[in-house]
Amino acid sequence: MKTASELFQERTERLKKAITLEKTDRTPIILTADAFHANQMGVKLSDFCLNVKTSHETMFQSIQRLGDLDGTNAAFSGAKLFPLMFYTKMKLPGRDLSEDTIWQLDEKENMTIDDYDTILDKGWQAFSQDYLVNRLNIPVSAMLEEVAELPQMIRRFEDAGYLVYSRKQGITVNEYLSGGRSMAKFMKDLFKMPDKVEAVLDIILEGQVAEYRQYVRKHKPLVVFISPARGASEFYSPKLWQRFVWKYLKAVVDAIVEEGAFVDIHIDGNWERDLEFFRSLPKAKCIFESDSATNIYKIKEVLGDHMCIKGDVPAALLTLGTPDDVYNYCIKLIKDMGSGFILASGCTVPPNAKLENVKAMIAAATGK
Repeated sequence: MKTASELFQERTERLKKAITLEKTDRTPIILTADAFHANQMGVKLSDFCLNVKTSHETMFQSIQRLGDLDGTNAAFSGAKLFPLMFYTKMKLPGRDLSEDTIWQLDEKENMTIDDYDTILDKGWQAFSQDYLVNRLNIPVSAMLEEVAELPQMIRRFEDAGYLVYSRKQGITVNEYLSGGRSMAKFMKDLFKMPDKVEAVLDIILEGQVAEYRQYVRKHKPLVVFISPARGASEFYSPKLWQRFVWKYLKAVVDAIVEEGAFVDIHIDGNWERDLEFFRSLPKAKCIFESDSATNIYKIKEVLGDHMCIKGDVPAALLTLGTPDDVYNYCIKLIKDMGSGFILASGCTVPPNAKLENVKAMIAAATGK
């Protein structure tokens, strides 16, 4: 029987080979889940969301019950931290919602057009600190104190033999504005004042790139997770998408890769129109993580020889299907995708997914 240390090394090498498009002994499987773990462990969502340590303990105990998977996407639930990325308020169970209702972004127009001038004048960091604390009433310092134990949480998973797939998670710069302004207002801004919006995004990008470079140099993560969130090309005209989404996504990815880490690009929505753009990213350095909206076979056709593909077991299948349905879907996916593939759910495992279905997904990858 292998030790936890041996399993960790084996799983790490398996993942590296998949990302670099090499042949692996089997397809790696990474579980992206949060509320699913709470439900399986009988933990109220209110306790799970409002306490970082509780979410970590819940996820740690749940992962160990699921079998021979390679790792988890994160070491704790980031639900209460979402305002720090999407720049809008959050409704949480046990605080704004009933104790077992899933958390929700409460998107409103919190950022005004005048704020663009403030950012251009004072810089993003100065504006950001004031905005989060005084306009969104986010206890930033307290939140950061809660996650200060992240290194120890990661080490605990590693000591048990599991990878924590993405130690650093972030969004592309356009998401700060689309969350703060609201998506509808932000889209109007792109037509009414495109040059000003671009100037603001350039300022945010400069700080973001510097932050990622510093993080990778200091912590040397294997994978950095970037979510363009609502940057899907189905939401934008080609010219707007290239100018206000792709430009910034590529700049961040290139910087992270240059510093020595792989980049997982979490692709929400349908990006089929613009798959060819991803061929301009460094080869065998990135992961295209699909949520099922982008046809995974089209991804394979366009990018299969250029970047690793991660996904794509649909939420509906994990919730409504049978274990045989899930197992057969995954076996076919593994066979069709070949090398350079990581099996995972399409985005997050839904809270009400059947335990036996998640185990069937894992069994398809492990052969157990």
